[in-house]
Amino acid sequence: MLIANADQRVLGYLGRGLSLELSAVQLYSTQARLVDTWGLAEVAGKLSAEASEELGHAERIISRMLALGVAPNASQLRPVRLGADLRSLLEHDYTFEKELVKLYSEASSHCARIGDQDNRLFFEALLTEEQAHAETLEKWLQELQ
Repeated sequence: MLIANADQRVLGYLGRGLSLELSAVQLYSTQARLVDTWGLAEVAGKLSAEASEELGHAERIISRMLALGVAPNASQLRPVRLGADLRSLLEHDYTFEKELVKLYSEASSHCARIGDQDNRLFFEALLTEEQAHAETLEKWLQELQ
């Protein structure tokens, strides 16, 4: 099912992105349920919305992989890391988002080097959205200090 001209590194970035995005869905959904038990309904709503946004990213990656002729396969979901308080949850989330930013930055750079403009634009869109997530988390953490 693989298209002959699909770059293997691009496919690798897509696979890692899918694994991380689905891990993020699991993480934010679990955290939303946890903080809800702490009585933080507004925070739970924000984390649930984040889970939905990350699911949208996963769906976009799945569509991209199918368009390239490969079956999507999230090879490894990360274990959910919880914390004793909101700050520790958000610190973990911020680290996780920075990992996504790094992945999509590398993927975009690789696509630019090989002249793959369609996938470069695809990864750059994800990069921009993940950078915004990271910035939001950073501001949230600053507000908690």
